[in-house]
This record gives sequence, C-alpha cells and structure tokens, in this order.
Amino acid sequence: MVSDDGVTRGKAIQRRTGKTFYLATRLLPERVRESTYVLYAFFRVADEVVDDADGVPPAEQRAELERLRAAALGEEPTDDSVLAAFDDLRETHEIPESDVNTFVDAMLTDVRKDRYETFAELRAYMDGSAAAVGRMMTAVMEPDDPERALPHATALGEAFQLSNFLRDVREDIVERDRIYLPRETLDEYGVSEADLRNFEVTDGFRRAMERELRRTEALYREGVAGIETLPADCQFPVLVAAVLYADHHRLIRARDYDVLSATPQLGTARKLALVARTRWHWLWNRDPATVFRRVSCVPDVSGDPDPDPGPGHGHEPARGIGRRLLRGAVDSLRRLT
Repeated sequence: MVSDDGVTRGKAIQRRTGKTFYLATRLLPERVRESTYVLYAFFRVADEVVDDADGVPPAEQRAELERLRAAALGEEPTDDSVLAAFDDLRETHEIPESDVNTFVDAMLTDVRKDRYETFAELRAYMDGSAAAVGRMMTAVMEPDDPERALPHATALGEAFQLSNFLRDVREDIVERDRIYLPRETLDEYGVSEADLRNFEVTDGFRRAMERELRRTEALYREGVAGIETLPADCQFPVLVAAVLYADHHRLIRARDYDVLSATPQLGTARKLALVARTRWHWLWNRDPATVFRRVSCVPDVSGDPDPDPGPGHGHEPARGIGRRLLRGAVDSLRRLT
C-alpha cells in the first residue's frame, strides 16, 4: 500500500517542478493519478541529484544515485517517503527492476556525459531517461495488452523529452553545461558549439532546430497512435499531455527558432485553452490520433486533411450537441482548478 505521505509529497513535488505534466495528471483517474505523483517525484528526486549538483563532486553524485537505486528497489531501508512509496508502487504494479535500473543508469550518465555525437547515442540515453519512464507509467495504467502499448509509450516518452531538450537549449547550456542537440545535426548545418555558447541564432541553427522538431514530431505521431491501447479512463489525459508538450513546437517556430535568448514557456491561459479544445474534440470523436491531428500543432503527414465535421452532422440537434460538449469541456477545466 502506497503511503498517503508519499503521495502528498509526490504531488507537491510535481506541482512545483512539472507544471505541464501536473496539469495532465490532474485529469487521470484517482487509481492512476496518485501513483503518477509518486512516479514523477521519484524521477525528479533522482534528476535533481545531477541537475542541482553545483559544487558536488561526481563521486558523491554517483553515490547518492546508488543510494536512491537501492531504496527504490527495496534493497536498503529508507526514511524518505517518496522512495518508500515508489518501492511499494513498484511491487504493486510489478514494474520491472530493469526499467528502474535503466532510469538510474541514465541519471548516472548525466554525471559524466554532457555531449552527444549522434541521435542514436542520444536515443540510447533516452531509453533510460524517457522511454523507461513511459514504460513505468504504462505499468501503472495496466492496459489489457501491455506488449502492444509499450512501443507507443516508449515513443511518446522520447517525444516529450526531446521537446524539452529543444525548448531548453539555453537553460541546459547556462545551468548545466550540457548540449542535447546531436553534434551530427549541428555539424550538418554548420553550427559550432561557440555559436551556441554565444547564443547566436544563425540560419544553420534554425535549420538544425527544424530538423530535430520534425524528428520529434514523428515520434509524437507514433506515440499518439498507441493511446487507444490504454484503458479508456487514461486515454484523454495522456492525449492532453501530448498536445501540451507538443505545443512548445508552435512557440519555437513562432520565435523563428530562437531558443537561445530565452526559454519558451506555455502560459496558463494557453494550457487551459488547449485542454478545452482537446476535450471538445474528444467528446465528438474518441480516436486519439484524429483528435491530436486536429488540436495539436504537429503537422499531419498523411495527406488527408480529415476535416472536422463539427457539431450538427449527426442525428442529435447541433444545439444539443454543443451544450453537451461545452459541459464536458467545462468539467475538465473544473478538475484542474
């Protein structure tokens, strides 16, 4: 049984440090929502060992991560409510130890590595830092066919993290001396590390960013295609998370790819508007891929514009449908406030 203290602390951590994900988490059913608070808190506690390690020697960072690993796997006693709650959660939902180890190994990678030569190398890192997170979330949701759901969860986890990398280029350089843009992409478009450190938004940098945005958007389409494999009560919240994370791409393009002078941020009003739009379309059409295509900023590559027929094309009068959909959208927003 996951402790109330672990859930409460996990919720506070997520609310403080992961506002976009927290918004989507609030829409999850209670059976998954409380577990998600604990999962996120564990991920964040481990992440902060290396992200907030100014002046802490690498050996101490590694030792702390190994302590977290042992506690999370139930190998060592702990008085940390988040770690104890995560261990209980892992056993309850049969989260594979391999995913926990892969995640912690990725955090250990951040202690010693701050550049990536190729996308393949970056993706290997993300197998722990993002894909394993998606797999653990899937375990908590308990889909009927996990083997079918997991590849899509992996892709969506990678897409979320890549969006963060693309949004946070300046922050990663300034605060952590890390560059997650693959060097092969930068070299292809003639972008030097000096350009990045001088915050120069060159034409080459714009083309490199667009290249990585499109790569990430392919992962969104792959990930969203699998939302239908999740339990019915989890599909809309996961879809909302995808729409919100992907909307950073709209901001990046609107700034002409300038993520070097400032970090683009979604405002609360924009987030709530996206939740309402997604809810509106979701009540009209329960296919996640179709709704994502209509609501998100990710371009469709199918060639099918798939126009939204809108209210009034079924047997129910348009006015009745409009009221029903509006009530659903308002209900979603009420749960977020």
